[in-house]
Amino acid sequence: MQKLLTALLAAAAVAGFAAPAMAQSRIKDIAAIEGVRTNQLVGYGLVVGLNGTGDSLRNCPFTRQSLEGMTERLGVNIRGTNANSKNIAAIMVTAELPPFATPGSRIDVSVSSMCDAKSLLGGTLLVTSLQGADGQVYAVAQGSIQTGAVSAAGASGSSVTRGVPTAGRIAAGATVERETGFELANMNEVRLTLRNPDFTTAQRVAAIINQTYPSSALAENGTVIALRAPAQMGMAGFISRVENLAVEVDAPAKVIIDEVNGVIVMGDQVRVSTVAIAHGNLTVSVQETPLVSQPEPFSRGQTAVVPQSNVEITEETGTQMRIVGGSTSLSTLVNGLNALGVSPRDMISILQAIKAAGALQADIEVM
Repeated sequence: MQKLLTALLAAAAVAGFAAPAMAQSRIKDIAAIEGVRTNQLVGYGLVVGLNGTGDSLRNCPFTRQSLEGMTERLGVNIRGTNANSKNIAAIMVTAELPPFATPGSRIDVSVSSMCDAKSLLGGTLLVTSLQGADGQVYAVAQGSIQTGAVSAAGASGSSVTRGVPTAGRIAAGATVERETGFELANMNEVRLTLRNPDFTTAQRVAAIINQTYPSSALAENGTVIALRAPAQMGMAGFISRVENLAVEVDAPAKVIIDEVNGVIVMGDQVRVSTVAIAHGNLTVSVQETPLVSQPEPFSRGQTAVVPQSNVEITEETGTQMRIVGGSTSLSTLVNGLNALGVSPRDMISILQAIKAAGALQADIEVM
């Protein structure tokens, strides 16, 4: 009994000092189902009810044509009349159709002015059909526009504008009329696509799925993993279980550099071979001190300005070479680079020099 207790205490001590487990991510956060996506919709329509901030019909012929066509369909003929309303505007309507949206469901739409309207505040969008890339109508939009902007003008021409009053949004402003026709339940096989392609991650995803559902996943390449639902299990239920499995994500060693803002981002796999670095600052200062040369009284000389320059060159001394590299973790590498005591912009030059020396085991990507 005493030996067993001693063994358990030893195991607990080893577990307490063990290295922390690698961070894992759910499959749903790193991959998407091929074909399950949103679809962009677009339409052209009219907004009415504007408080004198709409299009000028003289400058916007398509707004006039749309107004004439709309009134004709309603039994009113205004062709040839001198209509000069400022309460109407031509707009473009855009929306995103979610996957598996069914007829009758509501989606949000965005509206944007096409001509010289000053504001869409208080306007109402008339019935507008929204089409997909195939030319089919998938939704119909209508409703009051909310711009979230403020615009005011005075008689003298001064004005104040906050936000963008010529663009707005209608919450739940469109009704879905047609489905996309993606029949997931009738599919025998689906494909997962990694958002960040990587062969190692793809193999790990397939392995973790096969541990739970044998012979259900196959990594076709670094991006695609084919899935086949087990017998007596629907595809939707199978995907819901698969996407909640946790997997350790791998990524290539890469250093991202934004030279404009002085930003450096390094991945966990970045390593630097042992290298010695010395960094010194050279400052050149030029100071101009103009002097006035004044001639003696009653002399024939002229007053003149004589330039005088003082040039100084200062170089930081006492900078010693520091050994950086041989790191086994990202924290060790960062501590070694921070020991140089340089700014982020100087760090960019140092990393590029280390890469040129062949000591940086990572790719550098400059934004």
